[in-house]
Amino acid sequence: MIESAAKIDVFDLKILTVLQKDASLSQRDLAEKVGLSQNACWRRLQRLQTIGMIRGSHSDIDLSALGLDLTVFVMIRTRHHSKEWIDGFRSHVERLPEVIDFYRIGGDWDYLIKVVTKGMSGYDTFYQKLITNFDLATVTGFFSMEAIINNRPVDLSRLR
Repeated sequence: MIESAAKIDVFDLKILTVLQKDASLSQRDLAEKVGLSQNACWRRLQRLQTIGMIRGSHSDIDLSALGLDLTVFVMIRTRHHSKEWIDGFRSHVERLPEVIDFYRIGGDWDYLIKVVTKGMSGYDTFYQKLITNFDLATVTGFFSMEAIINNRPVDLSRLR
């Protein structure tokens, strides 16, 4: 359960801001950057993890260096909106390893899926798996030519 944002103070926001940019910092370096003792910083870090404000740490990997050179934003419309259909579709999409983000959205489209794969043939393989056994009204892909802003840390100073 995530605690109310009202219980997060300036030091907590500093910790979160620094960790968004570099989660590999030692506790000593993190404490120094946010202006706390190492023990006080550790206690705050533990609390932020316990309340679910921090959910792990990740490395930013250059996927194109691994051959995953195509990013596609897949937009989907469906005629089905029952809970059973949605649950089945969610489970289906979660099993597709090419999917890195998956959203149910409002507006003219029902779902947005971000896919990373090896070239067009990799996308075609993904597409065939996506549509298998699911009645989707419309599926269209928008192919990324360049990531201009990608995984930018959120400016938490606006929450103060």
